[in-house]
Amino acid sequence: MAVSSPRAAAASTTRAAWDSGALALAKAHPVPARLLRAHGPPRLGVKPAASSRFQSLAQAIAHQQLAGKAAAAIWSRVALAVGSEFSPAAVLELGPQGLRACGLSTAKAAAIVDLALSTAEGEIRFDRIARFDDQTVIEQLTSVKGIGPWTAQMFLMFELRRIDVWPTGDYGVRAGFASAFALDGMPSPLELGQLGEAFAPYRSILAWWCWRETDSKPS
Repeated sequence: MAVSSPRAAAASTTRAAWDSGALALAKAHPVPARLLRAHGPPRLGVKPAASSRFQSLAQAIAHQQLAGKAAAAIWSRVALAVGSEFSPAAVLELGPQGLRACGLSTAKAAAIVDLALSTAEGEIRFDRIARFDDQTVIEQLTSVKGIGPWTAQMFLMFELRRIDVWPTGDYGVRAGFASAFALDGMPSPLELGQLGEAFAPYRSILAWWCWRETDSKPS
């Protein structure tokens, strides 16, 4: 299939651009057309402010590999301990021991401290990071210990609203794709990467639909 798109579509962040991308996918392929009818165009809520990006990424680290309620309880303690101004300086003042006292693992506490240090020293500039292409953002964020490609991809999608992110390692995307396209089995990350190429430059939209497909399946 061929998806027509404006030249700058891959960096588009507006709701109108996502709506337009959803329509372009639906016109080009019957499965996205069904997904659009079933789930509508992606709705991600209000785009986060640049000032919240450091806190959002720290929260993403805290939530890794934890169930929702447990992660929320730990994060509420972290936020309370850091204080109302969730800044790199405040995190560094609390330190790894203070973070561990909130319930974070040693590895997660170290990762959040490393993120705070990288931000405080200007290695990561959250006020400028939206100017960079997707790969540069991923490279910057994954230079922090404890931040892998998946966390960086979620940052691209939900914080920067990049429209062509394809998280091939995400279980929900893999399962949702298999369900939506009636595959015999779940594709591997490598296979999903190849299968997703046909849906560029709107793969974030397809990923969102795959999550909805997974959520809508009977448990």
